[in-house]
Amino acid sequence: MAELKQAKVPDIGNYTNIPVIEVLVKPGDTVVRDQGLVTLESDKATMEVPAPFAGVVKEIKVKLGDEVSEGSV
Repeated sequence: MAELKQAKVPDIGNYTNIPVIEVLVKPGDTVVRDQGLVTLESDKATMEVPAPFAGVVKEIKVKLGDEVSEGSV
């Protein structure tokens, strides 16, 4: 059985509580390393959070409108 891994928000500078404006994958999707998972939007920039590894998405922990910070799953 494959090990479950969690994708976390990488270093996004001094920003916290950044809203999720787009979820780019769904459970069951196969992703490759560096593929976008979600899009975040601060008051200054829009950023895609990339997959840190390849695999199959088992569960999405965020939804549109949720706010995340560095280290959030």
